[in-house]
Amino acid sequence: MKRILLIIVTVLLVFSCKNAEDKDVSMDGKEEVAQAEYTSFGDEISMDDALSYEMAAEKYESMKPGDTVTLKFKSKANEVCQKKGCWMKVAMGDEEVMVTFKDYGFFMPKNLAESDLNEVVMNGKAFVSEMSVEDQKHYAEDAGKTQEEIDAITEVKRTLSFEADGVLVKM
Repeated sequence: MKRILLIIVTVLLVFSCKNAEDKDVSMDGKEEVAQAEYTSFGDEISMDDALSYEMAAEKYESMKPGDTVTLKFKSKANEVCQKKGCWMKVAMGDEEVMVTFKDYGFFMPKNLAESDLNEVVMNGKAFVSEMSVEDQKHYAEDAGKTQEEIDAITEVKRTLSFEADGVLVKM
C-alpha cells in the first residue's frame, strides 16, 4: 500500500513540475504566454498593454534630449552589468536602450543576457540623453570591456535611456 501511494505521489509531482508553457487564448484568438513564466523585479507590473520594441522605437525617434515619456515595452536583454546587475542594455532595432532601475532599488540577474530566456517587459520612463565620455567608460568597465575598448571611447554619445520601476523577466 505504501509503495502504491509513493508511486502516485511521484507521478503527480512529475506531471505538476513539467516545463510546458501555459498559454491563454486572447479575445482575438492569439495565444499569449501566461505571466506565471515571468519573475518580477521592482514594482509589480503586468504584461498588459506592453508595446513591442518596434513600437517603442517609434516613440524614441520623435524624442529630443530632455524629453521624457512613460512606456511599457518588451525587448531582449543584450547586456547586464557584471558587477551587480545594476543596469542592462536591451535591443531596440539597430540601437540599444540603456536601462537603469529606479532608486537603485533592484538588480537584474548577471547572466540574463547569456540566457535563451532573456525576454524582459519593462515599465518606467523613457528618455533621450547625451552620455559623457566618463560615464561611457564607467559602464564599459562594469560590462567587463578590455582597457583598449575603454580607451577608444572619446566622444559624447546620444543614448536612448530608460528608468525602470518594474521589470518582468522570462524564466
